[in-house]
Amino acid sequence: MSRPTQSMSRTPRPMFDVLITGAHLATMTQSGDPPYGTIRDGAIGVEGARIAWIGAERDLPREASARRLLHIPGAWATPGLVDCHTHLVYAGNRADEFEARQRGATYAEIAKQGGGINATVRATRAATDDELVSASRSRLAALAAEGVTTVEIKSGYGLDTANECRQLRAARRVADEVGVDVRTTLLAAHAVPPEYSGRADDYIEQVCTETIPAAAGAGLVDAVDAFCETIGFSVEQTRRVFTAAREHGLPVKLHADQLSDYGGAALAAEFNALSADHLEYTNDDGVAALARAGTVAVLLPGAFYALREKRAPPVAALRAAHVSIAIATDCNPGTSPVTSMLLMLNMACMLFALTPAEALAGATRHAARALGCGDRGTLALGQRADIALWAIATPAELSYRIGGNPCIGVMRAGRIVERGER
Repeated sequence: MSRPTQSMSRTPRPMFDVLITGAHLATMTQSGDPPYGTIRDGAIGVEGARIAWIGAERDLPREASARRLLHIPGAWATPGLVDCHTHLVYAGNRADEFEARQRGATYAEIAKQGGGINATVRATRAATDDELVSASRSRLAALAAEGVTTVEIKSGYGLDTANECRQLRAARRVADEVGVDVRTTLLAAHAVPPEYSGRADDYIEQVCTETIPAAAGAGLVDAVDAFCETIGFSVEQTRRVFTAAREHGLPVKLHADQLSDYGGAALAAEFNALSADHLEYTNDDGVAALARAGTVAVLLPGAFYALREKRAPPVAALRAAHVSIAIATDCNPGTSPVTSMLLMLNMACMLFALTPAEALAGATRHAARALGCGDRGTLALGQRADIALWAIATPAELSYRIGGNPCIGVMRAGRIVERGER
């Protein structure tokens, strides 16, 4: 399969800035038949940052012309991938905990002994801003190389106002340097910091009255998240955080029911959360609540794999209730040191029994919804021109392969990312 070829049109008044021809299109605008919303032998016309024309190449207007032509015979175009749940900005690593788990220690035991989230908090607080950005750049670049054009980055390794805001600034900075669109999420309610040991309620008060107002006032945050779990924060503490977020006009997301049936999905639905994430232990009432609220279920197969979880999320129930299912890397140093969305496509199929079409929808259309980004995740008229180009024979190959990267080109907001660029 040939790589993209480029030429300049001599037409004085081109219709498009960029015209992609020769490719098959997986528009991801629908489920069912045709799968992937397929348009064979398609074309996409881009003006500025938006898709201005899309359809079969044979239906292009005769006068169609462009400043730049990308002719990619036999390749496939999909929406740019969206990684809607990451903890990508941090310092240090937790390989020692991986060894401990291999010796039989549980995640909860490690956390109680001062490891887990607080181990990364210590390393992140000690790092300079430049060190944080430098350590995070390669992780984001790895995602970008696989066709990821939008990524969510959470804080949660600062656990005080200054360091939480510092993480969010670092997230914006590294995204600018790599050239990926970022959505920043404040996860100050991730764990109780050591200086508040035994005083979780007091820490939540600080999050609500100081950290959320500071991050919102500085324009650093797009959403607020919390870890609602037996080793995290209670339903009532999380409700306080979400109420404070609502007072500052911020949508919410939730780490829900990962380790126990803790009522997290129902709480997320109560606040019309953008997403409820993990969900391994969510019960039928929680699924029904997500369906009523229109909250996206984000599945995180990397963490499920790394923790050797035995109980899978209730995929069949989510399907039956017509809950949108997204997938993400959960890139973090402790329980999902993953920087490959393509691997997550495969794992979602193999571990959670998603179909390849469901997995790709989960990394495009539904993942965009999980971030409140209705302007991307599909190839459709007026959508943001975030496009990934692939040397594959069928979109199912993106889920089928274990390793390898068939991405041959990326467009972000109408701009072609040249080979060799970040």
